[in-house]
Amino acid sequence: MVADADVAVRTSEPPRLRVVRRLRVLYAHREILLNLIRKELKVKYTASVLGAVWSLLNPLVFLAVFTFVVKITHSLVPKFPVYLLSGLLAWNLFQVSVSTGARSVIDNSNLVKKVAFPREILPLSAIGVALVDFVLQTAVLLLFILASGYGFHWPEIVLYPLSFATLVVFTTALTFWLSALNVRYRDVQHLLNIALLVWFWLTPIVYSAFLVQDAIGEGSILGISLWDFYLVNPLAPIVLGFQRALYAVPTPGGIHVLPDVTLWWLAAVLGIVLVASLLLLLYTWRVFFDRSGDFAEEL
Repeated sequence: MVADADVAVRTSEPPRLRVVRRLRVLYAHREILLNLIRKELKVKYTASVLGAVWSLLNPLVFLAVFTFVVKITHSLVPKFPVYLLSGLLAWNLFQVSVSTGARSVIDNSNLVKKVAFPREILPLSAIGVALVDFVLQTAVLLLFILASGYGFHWPEIVLYPLSFATLVVFTTALTFWLSALNVRYRDVQHLLNIALLVWFWLTPIVYSAFLVQDAIGEGSILGISLWDFYLVNPLAPIVLGFQRALYAVPTPGGIHVLPDVTLWWLAAVLGIVLVASLLLLLYTWRVFFDRSGDFAEEL
C-alpha cells in the first residue's frame, strides 16, 4: 500500500504556476539547462571532423548556390541571396526549435523518470541549441552583407532586435505547448512535419511579400482586408521584420520586393505580435506546467 501511495504522487511542484517564482526556479537550475545544451551540441557533432563548422557551411552553400542562380536566371529580386537568407535564418530557428522541442520530453524520458528538475528545461534546451546555430549562421550572413558591399541601412536595422525577440517568444510558446501535447498524443510530431511544410509556403521567405500584397489587392472578408488575414500568420510579420532590417530597401532599383508599408507600421505590427506571443506563452506555459506532473507516468 505504501508503494502504491508513492506511485500516486504526481509531482513535488506547486499546484499552480507562479511566473516570477518559476523564473527563479529556472534560474537556479540554469546549470542543468546549459549542460543539456552542451550535451545536445556534442551529440550533434559526435565523430564529426568539422564540428560546428557544419552550421556555417549551410548558409555559405545557400549564398553560393543562389548567387549562381541569380546570375544565370537574372532574378528580378536584386541581391536575392540576402533577401532569401534574411527570412530563412528566422524560419530555421523556428522550425528547428519547434520540431526538436516537440520531442524533447520524449527523447529525455529516462531523465524525466529519474531526476527531479523543472521540466521546462527540456524544450528550452532544444531552443538553446537552435539559437547557437542561428548565431553562427547569422554571422555568416552579416559578413556576406558587408563583403558584398550591400551594407546596412538605418533606421531599418532597429527592427532586428524587435523581430528577434518576437520570434523567440512565439517559438517558446509554441514549443511548450507541442512538447506537452506530444507526450500524450504521439501523432503530434507527425502532424507537425506536415504543418511546418505548409507553414513555410504561407510565409514570405522564397517569394516576395509584395507579390502577395499586390495579388490580393483591396479584397476583404467580413470587412477585414485579405492582407490583414495574411498577417494573422505570426511568422509573416516576423520574417518581414528580419527582411526589412537586413535587406532593408523595399524597392531596390525601382523593383518592388518588400511590401509597401512604412517602417513604423511594421514595428507596430511586430509589437502587437510580441504582446500576443507573450500572452500565448503564459497560456502554453501553464498548460505545460499542469501536464508536467504526469509526464513520468505517460512516458
